Amino acid sequence: MSPDDERNDGLFGGSGETRTRLPEGEGGDDVYGGARRSARTGRSSSRSLVTVVGVVVLLIAAIAFANRGGEEDSAGAGDPKKPAGSATAPTGEKPVGGKTEGIATGFAKTEQGAQSAAANYAVALGSAEMFDKAKRDAILRTVMAPESLARFQGELDKAYSAPFFRNVGLNEDGSTPKDYQFVSRTSPIGTKVTDFSDGRATAEVWCSGLLGLAGEKSTKPVTNSWFTVTMKLAWIDGDWKAVTHSQKDGPAPVPGDDRASNSDEIAKAVEGYGGFTYAR
Repeated sequence: MSPDDERNDGLFGGSGETRTRLPEGEGGDDVYGGARRSARTGRSSSRSLVTVVGVVVLLIAAIAFANRGGEEDSAGAGDPKKPAGSATAPTGEKPVGGKTEGIATGFAKTEQGAQSAAANYAVALGSAEMFDKAKRDAILRTVMAPESLARFQGELDKAYSAPFFRNVGLNEDGSTPKDYQFVSRTSPIGTKVTDFSDGRATAEVWCSGLLGLAGEKSTKPVTNSWFTVTMKLAWIDGDWKAVTHSQKDGPAPVPGDDRASNSDEIAKAVEGYGGFTYAR
């Protein structure tokens, strides 16, 4: 694997390409800058119409729900012990039985369990911890099937090289430069199983990813990407393990008109908001 391949081998959780978006108008040294994408008038008008329609629909639903609630409350008013409504019960399989190396493990031997495993493994394989050799090996031992472990370790040891580290804004040893916050995070949007048989499953995970260096004067600002991870899983020793892992770009939505946050906001968000254990 060439260092220049960056994340295109499907193991890193993003495109690997970082683009610098300069702020419009007068700006300081912050490359995040508060730049806003220009919106076409047609798009804004359509969005306003959709917003109005959405509000009307929500109001109608709220009125209907309130009326129904009033009827139920009246019906149960004569019996103070009778609840006005019933609680929403959880559905589906229990998503996870425990954690190993901070990664969810102990999934059910079902399609739902396979989807949960694939989603959580995608998060781990696209995390900032993958840029540290010891942490990367621990992640791979947790999520990979024994038959695939040595091959993946060898490929990733070559991929996480000094040129690759420099390209994402890190020092040549993979450490983060002083006064900067390195960001590499994968967030699953949805999952599905495309094949399921005795002890085998193929699961796809649609993801959004963040990659870059948050900090004043960063030339590798945090950008987002969209991609789909495909994992072939095997049921081994009571849990799902990844046998193969591949990645392709998209589906990517049309970018919105959100103002890009400055580097300090991004750094604080990464420090202040933790990740999730994902379940189907």
